[in-house]
Amino acid sequence: MATQVVQNQSLKNTYSAFTQFWENVKAIAGPYWYPTKAGERAFSDVIRVWGMLILLILLIITLVGVNVFNSFVQRYLLDLMIKDKDLPKFLDALLLYGGVLVLATLLVGFTKSLRKQIALDWYHWLNNHILSKYLSNRAYYKINFKSDIDNPDQRLSQEIEPIASNALSFSATILEKVLEITIFLIILWSISSQVAVILVAYTIVGNLIAVYLTQELNKINQEELESKADYTYCLTHVRNHAESVAFFRGEKQESSIINRRFSNLIKNAKRKIDWERNKEIFNRGYQAVIQILPFIVFGPLNIKGEIDFGELSQAALSCNLFAMALAELINEFGTSGRFSSYVERLSEFSDALEEVTKQPENVSSIKTIEENHLAFENVTLQTPNYEQVIVEDLSLDVRPGEGLLIVGPSGRGKSSLLRAIAGLWNAGTGRLVRPPLEEVLFLPQRPYIILGTLREQLLYPNTNRQMTDAELKEVLQQVNLQNLLSRVDGFDTEVPWENILSIGEQQRLAFARLLVTHPSFTILDEATSALDLENEGRLYQQLQDTKTTFISVGHRESLFDYHQWVLELSQDSSWQLVTVQNYRNQKAVVTIPSTNPQREIDDSSQDKSLIKAEISTIEGFSHKEMNELTYYSITTIRSKASKGEFITNRDGVTYRYDKDPNVLKWVRV
Repeated sequence: MATQVVQNQSLKNTYSAFTQFWENVKAIAGPYWYPTKAGERAFSDVIRVWGMLILLILLIITLVGVNVFNSFVQRYLLDLMIKDKDLPKFLDALLLYGGVLVLATLLVGFTKSLRKQIALDWYHWLNNHILSKYLSNRAYYKINFKSDIDNPDQRLSQEIEPIASNALSFSATILEKVLEITIFLIILWSISSQVAVILVAYTIVGNLIAVYLTQELNKINQEELESKADYTYCLTHVRNHAESVAFFRGEKQESSIINRRFSNLIKNAKRKIDWERNKEIFNRGYQAVIQILPFIVFGPLNIKGEIDFGELSQAALSCNLFAMALAELINEFGTSGRFSSYVERLSEFSDALEEVTKQPENVSSIKTIEENHLAFENVTLQTPNYEQVIVEDLSLDVRPGEGLLIVGPSGRGKSSLLRAIAGLWNAGTGRLVRPPLEEVLFLPQRPYIILGTLREQLLYPNTNRQMTDAELKEVLQQVNLQNLLSRVDGFDTEVPWENILSIGEQQRLAFARLLVTHPSFTILDEATSALDLENEGRLYQQLQDTKTTFISVGHRESLFDYHQWVLELSQDSSWQLVTVQNYRNQKAVVTIPSTNPQREIDDSSQDKSLIKAEISTIEGFSHKEMNELTYYSITTIRSKASKGEFITNRDGVTYRYDKDPNVLKWVRV
């Protein structure tokens, strides 16, 4: 009873697996062959590909018919040679036989060519279809948060083409070989029904064994795909982080990781070799029995004169062609395991891309409104999985031309606010007002360097913009990259930029894009962290000159000089928005030395006089000396002194101007 339950469960699992496989095939093939949604496929393209498919089917049927006709011509030739011995008829038949062989050869060539052309057309469309899903609605970004989808790049580059080619190969082979098996069985039946019945029974048993052998191969093929993807990924990971590995001298550890994944690949390959050996032995033995069968049955009959040699030859040829057709059929079913693996992975990937772009149900999200300014209105921002609150009930408004600096402890969500502005994260409540994203330029800490020429690097993301070489040279001069042209052949040179540019040069290149694009709004996520203070000051001064509205994330005190407002995020998801001057006053601590720390001064006039005396002893700098220590002109320094504003020198030290008549110097805060 238990055995029967297990068998029933196994049958259910097999049926369920087949049903799921067929659903996956329909999901992948449907939009190409049977488009149901408007805009999926042009009607003319659908008609063209169906016409090619019908032509392929007709060619296959014609090819099978020619092969069958050839078997009768060959039988007739043998009879003319052995029994009739008629030379003129023999030459005519030989000419016909040769013509049919030429026709069969041409049909084989055209059939395979047309099959590959259809597969290529399907691959072209399917790749563009999946790539469109991948790049739309930022699915390529959101898919990274879905842990069960591994190696999306390999699924795109290596696992789409085999689906189209294998599907056409499998379908065409099935049609061709089923037709051949059927017709050659009919021929054998006309010669001997007994042999035909034996072959049918033998075929059923053989296919059952073949299905058993291919089931394990299907699992091995799936594991092979995964192990190859993991091995490729770890090699790519080392290439992308080569400098970090070199700094840490991590070659030994990386070698261990690579060898571990390569060992899994080899272990899987050995299992596959063992199963393929068993399958090959079965296939060869299976064919051998079919090939020897007609001689066992028809040989004695020919010797007794009950059938002629032509019939014996045709029966042997039919059995041989039957065996070959059946072997190819079994082989196709064997490789269908790999095909099903590709279908399963691509269907899973396609479904995941659709899923991550859907708005989750029964959860709150931040509402986004497009206007010509940036504001958070009672925004509570959470992580995409809604497990952590980043900032709570945030309300602020950044007006055009202003600069906002976001500060706070590491890991408190400074960059997450930028993701919210970009529309990458919207988990939470409240309303976000921002300009259209086309008017916003994002400068991350590690700039994105595209695969392209220097001209395309500078014009990115609007690579269709037209700018002369002279204009681009001026931009490079402004960001202190004028020497870059001496390292390459020109603006249309394409080299591995990430390898030849330092992080600081990459950050200056990102600022060059800003000067080219002239966006209305700029978001900078520690975009000058790799630059010295002189280059940072020059770039931010140019940023201010563009009159753009900008939001920065950073830790350097020098950044306060270029912003009007500071948003400070705290550990408990709270926040405060203050002017730069007030924030500096909050953080500034002036330590006044005292000869007697225990002494209490009750008289206010005595207190003031002591403070003046002590301040007068503090070392300070004149306007001219501050000019030499900073990037500011004498005029700007005098202006900041009169307004009571702070100045940060090249070493990141902040000073204020003491207007006391006894001091009149820039003193350190």
